[in-house]
Amino acid sequence: MTSAPLAARLTEVAGPLFFPVTAYGPDGGLDLDAYRAHVRAGVDAGAAAVFACCGTGEFHALDPDEFRQCVAAAVEETAGRVPVVAGAGYGTALAVRYARIAEEAGADGLLALPPYLVVADQEGLVRHYTALAAATSLETIVYQRDNVVFTPATVVALARVEKIIGLKDGYGDLDLLQRIVSTVRRELPGQEFLYFNGLPTAELTGLAYRGIGVTLYSSAVFAFAPDIALAFHRALTTGDDATATRLIDGFFVPLVELRNLGRGYAVSLVKAGVRLGGLEVGEVRPPLREPGADHLKVLAELIEHGRTLLPDGTPGDTGTTGGTGDAREEDA
Repeated sequence: MTSAPLAARLTEVAGPLFFPVTAYGPDGGLDLDAYRAHVRAGVDAGAAAVFACCGTGEFHALDPDEFRQCVAAAVEETAGRVPVVAGAGYGTALAVRYARIAEEAGADGLLALPPYLVVADQEGLVRHYTALAAATSLETIVYQRDNVVFTPATVVALARVEKIIGLKDGYGDLDLLQRIVSTVRRELPGQEFLYFNGLPTAELTGLAYRGIGVTLYSSAVFAFAPDIALAFHRALTTGDDATATRLIDGFFVPLVELRNLGRGYAVSLVKAGVRLGGLEVGEVRPPLREPGADHLKVLAELIEHGRTLLPDGTPGDTGTTGGTGDAREEDA
């Protein structure tokens, strides 16, 4: 953990936000060597941050000790080059426990995952995230999706909370998000508050989010096809819309269509892609399931096709963020 503000560190490196998978060995336990290689290679490839043990990292499947080990390993492998943000979820008591474990393990910040199962009103959500933010010294990003959907007034209230620095949007209602952005800007003039596109396969909606000023996003593709993810990120941030739309139409739309064929594929397809790239990270833990052989074949062909869409001279390794560390979203 460094003393530099997390918001500044998340924007100082021009690269996708990396959500590594959690590696398991043949016995189903953690494989920290493979996990370290995966994290190290992602940072070497140009990730702007490592979000450890979040959606793609199967936070739901990790016990507190496994969580601690993974966060600590990510912190060691990044060695301060980019920030490490750890997931923290469930009800308030458990979320606070995981937050404190993350702080002890050296994380730079927290991604506050939606509370378990309950659908709370806005007042309850403010109380939950305020308590979580107060539990540690870590700066916190709140995550809007599924059972957590904020009103603009609630986001203003959260933005006033010390150490809550941003909103990750996995809900996808751009009308709502624009009203949130505008309301925070009006009510808190001059205050920096970050917004992230946190939809699964966020690149698909990257141009739309960019239209309302949201350029930070989680990239699951970065975990298994770093060259494709980096080429899209470069196109999105430089205004090369021809490349961006070519990759959207030819790679990201078919990937989303494949992802939608199975529940949990936003995680298990990513993990399968990492294995296809040569790093053995094991299978997903139940209740998630592995993609079928026919879907794995489509994924492999799609990755190969995606690389034919890259601009000439695109730098970087064509493999996964694995192996020896030479290189490259969720649901994130």
